[in-house]
Amino acid sequence: MARVNGGRRGSTTVAAVFLLPAVLLLGALVVYPIGYSLQRSFFDRSGGVFVGLDNYVALVTDESLRTAVRNNLVWLVVAPAVATALGLVFAVLTERVRWGTAFKLVVFMPMAISMLAAGIIFRLVYEQDPDRGIANAVWVGVHDTFAEASVFPRARPLPAHPLQAAGGGAFVTKDPVRAGVPVLLPLVGVAPADMPQEARPARAPGTGGGGPAADRVTGTAWLDFTRGGGGKPNRVDPAEKGLAGLRIEAVRDGKVVATATAGADGTFELPADRAEGAVLRLPADNFREQYNGVEWLGPSLVTPAVIGAYVWMWAGFAMVLIGAGLAAVPRELLEAARVDGANEWQVFRRITVPLLAPVLGVVLVTLMINVLKIFDLVFVIAPGSAQDDANVLALQLYRSSFGTDADLGVGSAIAVVLLLLVLPVMVLNIRRMRREARR
Repeated sequence: MARVNGGRRGSTTVAAVFLLPAVLLLGALVVYPIGYSLQRSFFDRSGGVFVGLDNYVALVTDESLRTAVRNNLVWLVVAPAVATALGLVFAVLTERVRWGTAFKLVVFMPMAISMLAAGIIFRLVYEQDPDRGIANAVWVGVHDTFAEASVFPRARPLPAHPLQAAGGGAFVTKDPVRAGVPVLLPLVGVAPADMPQEARPARAPGTGGGGPAADRVTGTAWLDFTRGGGGKPNRVDPAEKGLAGLRIEAVRDGKVVATATAGADGTFELPADRAEGAVLRLPADNFREQYNGVEWLGPSLVTPAVIGAYVWMWAGFAMVLIGAGLAAVPRELLEAARVDGANEWQVFRRITVPLLAPVLGVVLVTLMINVLKIFDLVFVIAPGSAQDDANVLALQLYRSSFGTDADLGVGSAIAVVLLLLVLPVMVLNIRRMRREARR
């Protein structure tokens, strides 16, 4: 018996010797920092004055900290759920296609990119300028497909021109028009390089007289600007081009009685029986600013935009884990359900998802822990003007703990709160794993 007890003590001693380095590292890298952060959270900025729970109270009273807490809740609810749902859909669908492996590879590839690199990529994707940001390039392309773009944004008349503002961005002629008297509609404010490709040198309208022009109201709309100078206002000079596509309306008593569109040389015609005595209006649609898409990184959309980047990275992770779980699902159960008359949606909802519940739990909990610590994407993607609106606890921890206005007391309080938020999720995950091990 003594020999057995001695053997056990020897084994315990050997085990302790081997575990000692790990215990020391755990204490130095985990236990001590946690203990020090907890202690530091009860002191002020300098660390010399005990302030109790004041730093924790600041988390709910300071506006930027409240925003960080609110955004973290949004992240916690939305990002893991969306990434897990997409991973489930991808895993199920790729089982039925021949090129499923290639698709999984493409979806999983973002996991090989660091958060910093992904942030830089999506900072460019979300650029406001459609010529640089792919998100707005697509959005503007779809918008312009269904909504006609303006012809000459920011074009306007000079005070010397026979046009005046009519409100709402439109312009009208100062005097009514008459048949046989040419109408001049000069504008400026359009760069020659932005003129329509079909624009040709402007042609001055005929004087009418007794010919066919007496039955029509004719005129010319042109860019009253000569590159290099030399032109005169209100006169069609040889180097000036017509405003091709400009829409013109004849208005009498507030009603549009006739419409026309300027040709490649800027000339247009209106029937005299309708336009005689009316004023000509250039509607505001001619001068509407070009649609530049959505302000993805503005105050209202910056958090969903960053979550989109996160889902792009982590949906592949969810897909791979769920796909591994799906491979272990007994196929005879699925076939039996189909034989009994269940359609694919019923098989998915009643058989596949319940059997994948443990795997879905692992993915969901892992992503929840991950998003509670999210920092890189928010810091890189959100511009300075919108960083307060995209603020999260990890980012606020960095901002509070470093810099010229650092407050290590508040920073330590945020670190403790983050630890307390992660602990329940970790405990839940450990219990789930133990429960699975007993089966």
